Amino acid sequence: MSDKHWQAVPEDEAAGQEKQAGQELPEAQVQAGVESEAVTRSEKVTVNTDAEEKNVRATKEWRLIERLIMSLQSEQRKSRRWGIFFKSLTFLYLFIILGVFLIQSPFSSDVLEQAPHTAVVQVNGPIANGQDANADAIIHSLRSAFKAEDSKAVLVRINSPGGSPVQSGYVYDEIKRLRQLYPEKKLYAVITDIGASGAYYIAAAADEIYADKASLVGSIGVVSSGFGFVDLMSKLGVERRALTAGDNKALLDPFSPLRDEDRQFWQTVLDTTHKQFIEQVKLGRGERLKDNPELYSGLVWTGEQALELGLVDGLASSSTVARDVVGAEQLIEYSPQVSPLKELADQLGVSFAKAISTQLGLDTPVRLQ
Repeated sequence: MSDKHWQAVPEDEAAGQEKQAGQELPEAQVQAGVESEAVTRSEKVTVNTDAEEKNVRATKEWRLIERLIMSLQSEQRKSRRWGIFFKSLTFLYLFIILGVFLIQSPFSSDVLEQAPHTAVVQVNGPIANGQDANADAIIHSLRSAFKAEDSKAVLVRINSPGGSPVQSGYVYDEIKRLRQLYPEKKLYAVITDIGASGAYYIAAAADEIYADKASLVGSIGVVSSGFGFVDLMSKLGVERRALTAGDNKALLDPFSPLRDEDRQFWQTVLDTTHKQFIEQVKLGRGERLKDNPELYSGLVWTGEQALELGLVDGLASSSTVARDVVGAEQLIEYSPQVSPLKELADQLGVSFAKAISTQLGLDTPVRLQ
């Protein structure tokens, strides 16, 4: 027999050991599960906290944007209110100025006024077709003034340096015709600043001529002027090429040398026109003209000198003539009327009109910034 002996373990003790091992294993698993659940809960709490912070941050941002938008809308409303206020103020200012201008106007535009008056016809600026002082407009006004039953006389108010002899001749002839057609009405010409050349041509058809002592009167002459570029073209190496059918078709061509025969011919044209001018002045003024060789030389005279030479009949203004000569102090305008708004805009000037248009938003200038 061997010396080794098998030691038997009691069955109860073995069973207790197995039971204890079985109990220790579930307790470890439970503890691990608890710890895992705690970690999961912590992560969920962290995620929820981050989401809440994001929501709070987003809410604050939207509130800030909302406040900014409301502030901008409020500013726009205020700006719109102030804009309407200033626009209304501008229009009110314009209407006040227009009312004052119409009230203070020395001429009435109501040609239907049923009262004795002096009819006024204006001759302003250069006398030429396409200008305000053109024959058609002046003649139409003259006919209306003579035709009016309540006009006691017609006053042609002149402020012109002259112009086209043709346009002046038309008006001169029409005045003569109307004076014969309405012998009971006299026509007076009143020269303000200047009544020269073609303007005096028209004035010579009047019954009487008046001017201020400092007015410029006369200039009974004819002028034709131009430039020649022959030498300049020669220096620049430019060759003139003019083809004509007719020997004199290129008469007074500024790019060709002036021929003696052309000069002589054109001088006859000027002399003929000057002769016609002189004849009409003598026909209109008659024996009132003084015998002075320089009277028709083209010189211009002051109103005081013109009175001594017989070019005018007296020194007076339009109002003085209407009151003291005609006997009808009220002046009524028969010339084509300019729109009051246009006249007001012209008087205010371009800069003020531009400022108004900018204030009203009528222009949008480009600005570099």
